[in-house]
Amino acid sequence: MPEAVPVLDDLRRESEELDQLVGGLSEERWALPTPADGWTVAHQIAHLAWTDQASLTAVTDADAFGALVEEALAAPDSFVDDGAAKGAVLPPGELLERWRGGRDALLKALTAAPRGTRFPWYGPPMSATSMATARLMETWAHGQDVADALGVERVPTDRLRHVAHIGVRARDFSFGVRGASAPEAAFRVELRLPSGELWVSGPEDAGQRVTGPALDFCLLVTQRAHRDDLAVHAEGADAERWLDIAQAFAGPPGAGRPAKESGR
Repeated sequence: MPEAVPVLDDLRRESEELDQLVGGLSEERWALPTPADGWTVAHQIAHLAWTDQASLTAVTDADAFGALVEEALAAPDSFVDDGAAKGAVLPPGELLERWRGGRDALLKALTAAPRGTRFPWYGPPMSATSMATARLMETWAHGQDVADALGVERVPTDRLRHVAHIGVRARDFSFGVRGASAPEAAFRVELRLPSGELWVSGPEDAGQRVTGPALDFCLLVTQRAHRDDLAVHAEGADAERWLDIAQAFAGPPGAGRPAKESGR
């Protein structure tokens, strides 16, 4: 039977919200630079379309996805940028339709996936829930880049719980990708969602703790803002170190964003 994945509804809403930002843009505004070096608004949407297509291939054709992995291994430092660049040169209307069609096809494929199915990926295999959560995280993060380029302040929603979840799950990866050993003990993370609800992870009596607004934590782990500009607090040396290196995305350590304010 197909697996019911509530996060799919939130992924759809997150995509639709970003679509509202870019759907009526002039061609000139598609070419606006975003905070990601060398990426325009078009690059951001092209990247999402490219990754959605790769995800759809992983769900529907494991052999074809294996070929995509081989392409990535052949150009590990450039395949993400190359995928975005190829899509960014398309006319905005064509790019927009490609993104819409790909994300809708992926949502349908994930919804129809039998319960318990795991799909290949560039890292460990993922369940439908994990893949949908990863797509939501990326959609939200790249949507933030688009909003920054357009000078738009988005209204945060409790969909941030999914971004927070993947950020916490990626804790050990954040250490490992920098050649460091991850702390053995679980951390306690307490984040206030936009609705006022408290989102928590980890044992209540943990010695290492992270607290703050969910929005700020999500901006931190997606490296869309510098820690010095965010109200995220750590208790304990290991938690302090984590907040300095946290990343919710796969791949090498990101450069992050420069600080706007001094002091912590």
